[in-house]
Amino acid sequence: MTRRRVRATAVRRPGALGAVLLAAAVALSGCGLIPVPEPRSSTSSPTTEEVAPDLARYYEQALTWSPCEDGAQCATATAPLDWSAPDPATDIQLALVRHTARGADGPRGSLFVNPGGPGASGVYFVKASVDYAVSRDLQDAYDIVGWDPRGVGASTAVDCVDDTQLDSFLYGETEAPPGTPAHDEELVQASKSFAESCAARSGPLLQFIDTQSTVHDLDMLRALVGDRQLNYLGYSYGTSIGAQYAQDFPGHVGRMVLDGATDPSASSFDVVLAQTTGFRTSFESYMAACLAGQGCPFRGSVDEGEQMVATLLDRLEQSPLRARDGRELDGQVMRSAIDSALYGEQQWPALTTAFTEALRGESTTAFALADSYFGRKPDGTYSGNFYEAFLAIQCIDYPVERDPAVLATEAAELRAAAGELADDDTSRDGEPDPLCGNWPYPARDTPAPVSAEGAAPIVVVGTTGDPATPYTWAEALAGQLSSGVLLTYEGEGHIAYDERDPCIVSAVDGYLLGGDPPAVGTTCG
Repeated sequence: MTRRRVRATAVRRPGALGAVLLAAAVALSGCGLIPVPEPRSSTSSPTTEEVAPDLARYYEQALTWSPCEDGAQCATATAPLDWSAPDPATDIQLALVRHTARGADGPRGSLFVNPGGPGASGVYFVKASVDYAVSRDLQDAYDIVGWDPRGVGASTAVDCVDDTQLDSFLYGETEAPPGTPAHDEELVQASKSFAESCAARSGPLLQFIDTQSTVHDLDMLRALVGDRQLNYLGYSYGTSIGAQYAQDFPGHVGRMVLDGATDPSASSFDVVLAQTTGFRTSFESYMAACLAGQGCPFRGSVDEGEQMVATLLDRLEQSPLRARDGRELDGQVMRSAIDSALYGEQQWPALTTAFTEALRGESTTAFALADSYFGRKPDGTYSGNFYEAFLAIQCIDYPVERDPAVLATEAAELRAAAGELADDDTSRDGEPDPLCGNWPYPARDTPAPVSAEGAAPIVVVGTTGDPATPYTWAEALAGQLSSGVLLTYEGEGHIAYDERDPCIVSAVDGYLLGGDPPAVGTTCG
């Protein structure tokens, strides 16, 4: 039996900080008592703005905040399903959370925070892990606001399959071996079934979860919390939201920081190629550190270590390791485990453990890493609807390439970029993505550069060793934005601010609190 390969996942998720929130929450639990702010009004008064008459009811609604877990306040807003044709009969709900400002002087406004994904819950991120999301200084000055974008979590959400079906989709097995027509047909049919189930269970929502619609939601939420301008800290895919917001509403941009930047002009292939190169580079950095440290199961040079991993992946593909729950660790699942660990240098020791175990026939740590990547909990259930939303948003945001000649060329480029760790199955080269290629709705957006003419300074943070959102994307975004300012972190892993490097924190907080962006060419790390 061979694990089904779902090529839609070839577009690695730009990333979400939610994958490490549990560990962060545990680590922060010993940080001392947190001062409790004075109670605030339970109702937010929206700003008075000129909007189209058919949108006024959305921009003029009042938010009612109620106490919820972790000392936060929660609220729900109503938004139109289709901003171009609002209809109260099809309205959707957006979930919000806030931690009110702790400082004695009261808030200077709201700071919206998005953890990325796409598909990650901003409500959970801010509610449960505000100390991880932002610094204490920012908490003193701002109401910290998170929200679940349309299609995600506690908002009106995408629903494709139940947990058992998702388990089968991600970890299931096929009868036919890779590289055979029968295997390819199983892959296509599984992808079609998933797409059809998404359409049946989610309804028309599936057509309107694109980033452009989310950006319009965010502008409405800005008005509803009473802010004339949006102060925003976006991580990873959250930078896509922020950059598009600046393009669509440049006059509403306040202080904006985009960390782990995406490139709005990149096609889906550009994204995959850059990420493949980035993960390959990060893996080489991991291997060098492993070989130089203690307990590394590999020997020799980085190239020799990489070849040993390739041999292991081939062996797992031919003879998977069966876990206690019956799932099989094959080469594809192991690749997911590797990707998961490369998001942060702090997870490299776990990857070494996973390799050590796999070489002796054990799969525990490899499955733990892969499960973290997909949001799977130990009991077999999944956290929210992260992965379903991730796939659905990707399919509606990026047009699908269907030219066989172009696809074959792209596949060869990807294989070359991946090197020894490439998937050797070439049977679908020249074929469109089996999931997005069978999606019930065409893409609503087309990648394009942004300039945001007239916007206030926008700080773009890039990490030189970031595999998920490569540093070149931060350079590209900062260059596209008319007011972009590039802040560089020389280090490994995805996202810079969460590393708590004093230089990065000082530069980011300095702008969000004082309004002075870092000097051109500022480099930290």
